[in-house]
Amino acid sequence: MTTQQGLKLVERDEEGVDTAFRADVLEGLSQSQKATPARWLYDDAGSQLFEDITQLPEYYPTRAETDILRTRGAEFADMIGSGRAVVEFGSGSSVKTPLLLSAIAPAAYVPLDISGDFLRAAADELAGKFPDLPVYPVEADFMRTVALPDEVADMPKLGFFPGSTIGNMVARTAVDLLRNMRETLGVGAKLLIGMDLIKDEDVLIAAYDDAAGVTAQFNINLLHRINRELDGDIPVDAFVHEARWHDEYARIEMHLVAQRDITFDVSGQSFTMTEGDTIHTENSHKFDRRTSNMLLLAAGWEPQERWLDSKERFSLMLAEAKPPRSAP
Repeated sequence: MTTQQGLKLVERDEEGVDTAFRADVLEGLSQSQKATPARWLYDDAGSQLFEDITQLPEYYPTRAETDILRTRGAEFADMIGSGRAVVEFGSGSSVKTPLLLSAIAPAAYVPLDISGDFLRAAADELAGKFPDLPVYPVEADFMRTVALPDEVADMPKLGFFPGSTIGNMVARTAVDLLRNMRETLGVGAKLLIGMDLIKDEDVLIAAYDDAAGVTAQFNINLLHRINRELDGDIPVDAFVHEARWHDEYARIEMHLVAQRDITFDVSGQSFTMTEGDTIHTENSHKFDRRTSNMLLLAAGWEPQERWLDSKERFSLMLAEAKPPRSAP
């Protein structure tokens, strides 16, 4: 079956600019520690650069997660069952998705992504691989509760959140996202979510600062996007990419570091940075079993199973949305 046209749930102003993007960038650049939410790294160019990152020798998460998906299909089928609508949050190119779909015999596939053109191209490609599977792409900011297509309203749901995107958020935001996923999918839904594991610092730094400089391009692309979409004049050549391990928070941080004193405008507002100041663009938190479970439980998801790759670098967690409880 071919893909449906899809829903567009991103709010844009009269100039076609994503209103949330503008608000987040202006607010973030106004802070003493300038910062932007990691999701804005993923315009069409950023999404393609991230796909390139996943092929790099230093970037282990994609290979590790694919290892799990390739080898544990029978277990997924037993625990998840067939006939579910698979709702993938931040679907990107959906490279890993066929492995899951082949294992569990779903009734429909609903990819959600904020990058519309990239989303629809990937959905069309996947529909070609599964011609009998209804595919309903939805262009939306999955950080909020999303209204799913009417066609899947009565189907049991499986949320699919592969990669380590949940690690991009501080705990408060991650719990909010997981709660929104629960609202989107409903009580009784299941969630299959990727969580990267704590490991040697050198391995982690290399994964986010590769020798070929692709991750640096990915990070700096955000500045090009701001200039293009928000009428900015940021001197892109004044910044370099830097990855840092913050042990206290168990996370990798990505920063754009100013190499000189600069002043620039974005959407009519002026900003200044001195040499050494940074724009904090991404976190990537790493987890162990206890912190993974606690994060899910805080958002109303009861952990059911945890799978690791053969080198124990990455985990996939299966959880179920339980009815809210007012007491232990």
